Amino acid sequence: MTERRRAAAVIVRDGRVLMVRERSLGPSGRHDGLEYWTLPGGGIADGETPEEAVRREVEEEVGLTPLSTRYLIDVPYPSGLTACFAVTVADGEPRVGHDELPCDCPSLVSVDWVPLPPVSPETMGAPIPTMIVVWPTH
Repeated sequence: MTERRRAAAVIVRDGRVLMVRERSLGPSGRHDGLEYWTLPGGGIADGETPEEAVRREVEEEVGLTPLSTRYLIDVPYPSGLTACFAVTVADGEPRVGHDELPCDCPSLVSVDWVPLPPVSPETMGAPIPTMIVVWPTH
């Protein structure tokens, strides 16, 4: 794992969490690699706080306006430690955005609301995946 710090948004609506589908670079050097679902988020820029980064990433990646953020937890992620925030957003439907980053980063493919699995009352929490790999079928 690299030392790049990230911030990610946990946005829950009607028992579903908003996830972004991304495609990584493949052997050709183009965005034809492994696809995976992940929470909206990305790198924290120099001079930016994790909260500022998560707000920016939500607007850039899914086109929603953050109303409030609450820090949840730091979790390991393949590209670096990620600060996860519970984020409430203004009404509206998410859309695939774009990052103005060099092509050595994942490419956004789609966004969707993923159902949350049921939680036992004893755990008092919701299981939120930070990344779900989409394994090739061939």
